Amino acid sequence: MSYDVLIIGAGMSGLAAGIRLAYYGKKVCILEKHHRVGGLNSFYNRDGHRFDVGLHAMTNYVPRGTKSTPLPKLLRQLKLKAEDFALCQQIGSAIKFPGKTLRFNNDLNFLVQEVVENFPAQADNFQKLLKTISEYDALSLDAKPLSAREVLSSIISDPLLIDMIFCPLMFYGNAQENDMEFGQFVIMFNSIFYEGFARPQDGVRHILNILVKQYEEHGGELRLKCGVKSIQVANDRVESILLNDGEVLSADNTISSAGYVETMRLLSDYNPARLDYEVGQLSFIEFIMVLDKEPTEMGYDTTITFFNNSDKFNYRKPDKLVDVSSGVICCPNNFQFETTLPEPIIRVTNMANFDLWNRLDKEEYRAQKAAWLETTLKEVVKFVPDIRDSIVYTDIFTPKTIYRYTGHLNGAVYGTPNKIKTGRTHLENLFICGTDQGFLGIVGAMLSGISMANLHILQKG
Repeated sequence: MSYDVLIIGAGMSGLAAGIRLAYYGKKVCILEKHHRVGGLNSFYNRDGHRFDVGLHAMTNYVPRGTKSTPLPKLLRQLKLKAEDFALCQQIGSAIKFPGKTLRFNNDLNFLVQEVVENFPAQADNFQKLLKTISEYDALSLDAKPLSAREVLSSIISDPLLIDMIFCPLMFYGNAQENDMEFGQFVIMFNSIFYEGFARPQDGVRHILNILVKQYEEHGGELRLKCGVKSIQVANDRVESILLNDGEVLSADNTISSAGYVETMRLLSDYNPARLDYEVGQLSFIEFIMVLDKEPTEMGYDTTITFFNNSDKFNYRKPDKLVDVSSGVICCPNNFQFETTLPEPIIRVTNMANFDLWNRLDKEEYRAQKAAWLETTLKEVVKFVPDIRDSIVYTDIFTPKTIYRYTGHLNGAVYGTPNKIKTGRTHLENLFICGTDQGFLGIVGAMLSGISMANLHILQKG
């Protein structure tokens, strides 16, 4: 069967690209190897409990009526209204290091005041940083890579403040150890601090249901449980796509959201020597805990806490199964919802080592998950009320889980450190969107799909 465009992967970026192309009359088919859409941001049910994975919060929130920021641009491109996503703002979040806390919400001025109070000697320097960020074109596809650490160190003289700024940005969208490309830094800073966190009351499934409905209403075809076995190449072009069940599909253009290295490995003429991109190494473990009481009843009304237990923040692949020295504590209940969620839930995310988890046999794998839950909770209760006696159910996913459900090598959530901003590959009709294209976060992923569809297909007619 032949299409105008085949899209590999029904995550946020693949669905957004599909909507954009289908709206303009292209014959589009999205291929998803799993039985559910979402990729890195999906949902599941277990033992009567409903869980999200990936999405702690949508970034880039702005009030309705705001223009010229990523979220309203996204909605216009997808022909959606602000109320379609039904977003509710965070109550307020925090970055906690020993002896220092920076609180923030969806008003940048609040963070500015926190910096002034906690780092008075850096007040002017922080304003200089904000000016530098506002003047930088982070969406330029041809910008020369810059070290964010070098840029920040040239402006801010206190390394603790630098690490506190980096902590949420790295956890929510960085594939590089202990540094960020400055364009990526600007994108994440804007999405978290200039704009902010929000969430639909029904979680990520609400966003995905809206996207699938919009895609199919415009004539797009979605194939679930439809994995790609190989991409057949001839004359520097994708000639066809071979599915796991033996069916062969062809298209004028192919967009892959599977990751750059992962996509290259699907090529029939795959040549490792041609790859000059690193395989991502940074992965995570997440502990999802159902509680018997609302966190606010325990005095915890923070939406998301980013914590680190020393003055130095190390964002790198740990040398043991889990690094509990830093992490993210998310309470999906602590958004400004009109009614409370069905169950109180706390989610804790730490960095983890895929290689070590992947070596464990089934019995040891189960035992280590239980052991690390206990270990990480001992660290978590230093930053939030002690929830241990209130936990009634726990589920845990590891880097192995991430690899199984996304196909990302090493369970690397944010893919390769070497982003392909143009989305181009060495094949003239194969393009990359999503994590490895470089627009990160939920909104960024969708904008990536839209941008690549616009640039490489719709603008060419």
